[in-house]
Amino acid sequence: MGREDVLRIIENAGGTMTRRAAESAGISKSALYRLRDEGQLWELSRGVFRLANAPASSAIDLVAVCQRVHNGTICLNSALAYWDLTDESPGQVHVAVPRGTWRPRIEYPPTQVHAFAAETFGIGRLKIAVDSGDEISIYSPERSIVDAFRMRHIVGRDVAFEALRRYLAEPRAERRGLIRIARLLRAEGPILEALEILG
Repeated sequence: MGREDVLRIIENAGGTMTRRAAESAGISKSALYRLRDEGQLWELSRGVFRLANAPASSAIDLVAVCQRVHNGTICLNSALAYWDLTDESPGQVHVAVPRGTWRPRIEYPPTQVHAFAAETFGIGRLKIAVDSGDEISIYSPERSIVDAFRMRHIVGRDVAFEALRRYLAEPRAERRGLIRIARLLRAEGPILEALEILG
């Protein structure tokens, strides 16, 4: 398979491809690494390759992690930052996997893997296309806020309150949806208390 064929296959896959997916498409490991060494591909994370001329993305670290963790979901501080509910720029990508499943170790981009209860893992889980056209799994703004209050020891109390304050100021805010998710995750008390404080 020629260089142009390989590049076309990766382009047709959206511009980003794992080594495993590439091998399934008939692309050899050596071809991937040769194109990387020539500057035609970037290795976003171990075994995740992207066309060097693909559109830039502010969410490229999230894309890389989702490519490596197929059952994962971007969560906590990373989800809050994506939804513009915090000014914090997380120093690592936060990704959740269902409790009892494989927890990968990812050095780059720096990643913290959290195990969330399998029975509630799918609540508020979205698949969305980011600015590069790549698809990621991420928790909704409502689920992200509820998780921030449930896991204040990780996210930070001030970050959780600021996220809720910003959310309530937006036209998309759905108090009932927020409370419904809080109830499903057994976090209704902290959310109702915070809503009362914020008015």
